[in-house]
Amino acid sequence: MKRFYFVLLLSLPAAAFAQKNTLRAEVSKKALSIEKKVIAWRRDLHEHPELSNNEHRTAEIIAKHLTALGIEVKTGVAKTGVVGILKGGKPGPVVALRADMDGLPVTERVDLPFASKVKATYNGQEVGVMHACGHDSHVAILMGVAEVLSAMKKDIPGTIKFIFQPAEEGPPPGEEGGAQLMVKEGVLENPKVEAIFGLHINSQTPVGEITYRPGGIMAAVNDMQIVVNGRQAHGANPWSSIDPIVISHRL
Repeated sequence: MKRFYFVLLLSLPAAAFAQKNTLRAEVSKKALSIEKKVIAWRRDLHEHPELSNNEHRTAEIIAKHLTALGIEVKTGVAKTGVVGILKGGKPGPVVALRADMDGLPVTERVDLPFASKVKATYNGQEVGVMHACGHDSHVAILMGVAEVLSAMKKDIPGTIKFIFQPAEEGPPPGEEGGAQLMVKEGVLENPKVEAIFGLHINSQTPVGEITYRPGGIMAAVNDMQIVVNGRQAHGANPWSSIDPIVISHRL
């Protein structure tokens, strides 16, 4: 796991509620002290991926960890989501940190000791399941962030809401799920979230660099369908036809 992603997510809330160099140094020190633990979580989650709306084992691990840290925990949000609330020792805003939890119907084909061998049913077929999009890393990172920030509770002005979202890859056919269902069930209320941060690991970004932008990003994959209607013609008059193959090729 790339260390800078872990430090990045920790720095976001830290920058929001404190600018002192001493506090930043403490965040970095604590983050590095649990790096091996975060890597171990990530490898365990990678070995045991779960499809959308079925992240039961993952949710149990998250809830158990947050509870042990003394964080207020709510489970079963949007079916399998977990929400943790950490109230700081000083008054301030409510900041949310979000990580997605689900794996993909992809068979892993690598020779690693923690490679996934999980099978599941997807669209009526048996498939392999894999964390092919980095959600195992996201969960492990946010669990680590929760551990670090809970140890600094007295220095936090405001509240940190940890949101572990299921079904980011889309719920099974006929089911609700994902961020839309979490919002529908009030995940951004009680207490009302004033700002939210998420992250996504990225193999294209050089180690030691981060990229960011305000607002939404990577929020959805949308389908677009184009129908091309051809028209027949006699072979002696091809110019009277509409060839859908040629038209489709140029789209």
